[in-house]
Amino acid sequence: MVAYLDAAATTRVFPEVAEVVLHWMRDEFGNAGSRTHEYGTRAKKAVARAREGLASHLSARPDELIFTSGATESNNIAILGLAPYGMKRDRRHIISTAIEHKAVLEPLEHLASQGFEVDLIEPGPSGRVEVEAVIERLRPDTLLVSVMQVNNETGVIQPVAELAEHLRDTSTYFHVDAAQGFGKFPSDLRAPIDLISFSGHKIGAPKGVGGLVVRRRGRDSAPLTPLMYGGGQERKLRPGTLPVPLIMGLAKALEVFEHGRAEWFKAASDFRARLLVALGRTRFHLHGDQDHVAPHILNLSFEGVDTEALILQLKNYAAVATGSACTSASYTPSHVLAAMGLPTDQAANGLRLSWYPDQAEELDVDEFVDVIAGYQADVSFA
Repeated sequence: MVAYLDAAATTRVFPEVAEVVLHWMRDEFGNAGSRTHEYGTRAKKAVARAREGLASHLSARPDELIFTSGATESNNIAILGLAPYGMKRDRRHIISTAIEHKAVLEPLEHLASQGFEVDLIEPGPSGRVEVEAVIERLRPDTLLVSVMQVNNETGVIQPVAELAEHLRDTSTYFHVDAAQGFGKFPSDLRAPIDLISFSGHKIGAPKGVGGLVVRRRGRDSAPLTPLMYGGGQERKLRPGTLPVPLIMGLAKALEVFEHGRAEWFKAASDFRARLLVALGRTRFHLHGDQDHVAPHILNLSFEGVDTEALILQLKNYAAVATGSACTSASYTPSHVLAAMGLPTDQAANGLRLSWYPDQAEELDVDEFVDVIAGYQADVSFA
């Protein structure tokens, strides 16, 4: 059986979650916006319970959380939705990083085409942005700082909680793309971050559901303009019929993951250690600061080896990726590794291994590494 080592792209839905989703699709199928009968009332109450639990996980109020289709939509609402306020107040400077997901970089590119000045910080070989590098770029017209919590390619954890403390007394809003860290590193997200985007499918929830936290500062929250109109749901920021089954699945997935988080961290870390010991039989370079990294993501390159060719050698053993699932169709060098200033041969040949522990256990690590070592030896000999 082919092991699954692409958990940074998505994970298998928990069985308990699938049961909950099916229940709300088949048995309790009411529209949460229907107010004239019990089907709608039960759906509305269930969504309210889910919202309360998810918001509590992030130390937010229930009315500070809106449901979306996932982190990509949340990022767009946060970034593009803040733009009209910035134009009105003549605050068109935005600070972000060159290692963000395309779901942040492309909205920023759009704003740059509309006259915004986007300042992208390159973190260097560590892959970790320094707080000082952000703070020294702040200006009176800085509208927004957007920094991801956990990089989706390298797993490097960014200092978002520390940044939040520095920014809380400024007029600059702070946005965090928490797609990879949601559920795994909740304490960081309980810092005074104005806008938090997240998805559920990285922790066993269905694809197609996530959220955006719009946290208040005092009595006011970030002045977002909606990107869509029609219906008024979700504080008028995200109109449309609420996907009750997906929302209930998201809430259940977080409940399951929170219950087993300690075991997940230990198992993910143990697998990482075992994999690195085995990889000692190869010649490889690790990418990113290994002292500040999520336990389930490993990004590396092998000396003298073309990664695309290596993946073909590994296809009968494990599902692996070169980087973000959103850009995996492209064979261009990783923009993340390039922004870290890595040599071209490493930036162009980064391999991402990411795992959910119970799925990773299906891998025969020694056999997997033997394939890599053998291929590397063959290439070197040739």
